Amino acid sequence: MSEIRKAKRRVAISPGESVRIIRELQELSQNQLADLAGMPQSTISAIERGRVNIGVDRAKTLARVLKCHPAVLVFPGWDTDAESAA
Repeated sequence: MSEIRKAKRRVAISPGESVRIIRELQELSQNQLADLAGMPQSTISAIERGRVNIGVDRAKTLARVLKCHPAVLVFPGWDTDAESAA
């Protein structure tokens, strides 16, 4: 077996894009996510477009519904290697 190499980061994504990507991977519409999260669809849309900051409370709520850790939504581009070297 060949040596495993860590993938290079190709694109940076925003928290809103992270929400959209995870929502779409789970085949949820904005309306469905809004219903499950108990927030207006317009808020989901604004988060995904980067017009509204996701915030800690919204991140926790959306993470529960999307079955992921809130940090995945809030810090999608976090580079642990760079931070541990600092």
